[in-house]
Amino acid sequence: MSFHSRLRYKIALREEIATRLLPYKKEMKKVVFTNGCFDLLHPGHVDYLCRARDLGDYLVVGLNTDSSVQSLRKAPGRPVNRENARALVLAGLECVDAVVLFDEPTPYDLIRLIQPNILVKGDDYKVEEIVGHDIVTASGGKVITIPFLEGYSTTSIIKKITG
Repeated sequence: MSFHSRLRYKIALREEIATRLLPYKKEMKKVVFTNGCFDLLHPGHVDYLCRARDLGDYLVVGLNTDSSVQSLRKAPGRPVNRENARALVLAGLECVDAVVLFDEPTPYDLIRLIQPNILVKGDDYKVEEIVGHDIVTASGGKVITIPFLEGYSTTSIIKKITG
């Protein structure tokens, strides 16, 4: 499979992700899930995603659609990059095994579908505040927080660009 084909393959449809994960689950591999907007990908994002991937064998990234980002009431004009562009950039990272778009305000239904072994968010959350923690812990999985790499944020990059 060419690199370009593999890149496109990593962007999974919601309807196919559970089936795609079956071989990994059958082999008792650890599926890790995290989610976010990932607008203007920066070193903080890459560090976070690589750390998440290091916790298991297969990393699925739930990516907010454009309308989902807008419903989160991020700054005006967000996202800067459209969902297909953000998905393609994430898929280009070696540490990311699959990207799945979700349109809801939270990835709760996607987490229920995927049933990850490990759920990851940034350490600005308490474990019990993380959406889907109940699903993951009920099935014996772990919910883990990861510290952010200091000095990087999409908002600060936008402020620097716009002056």
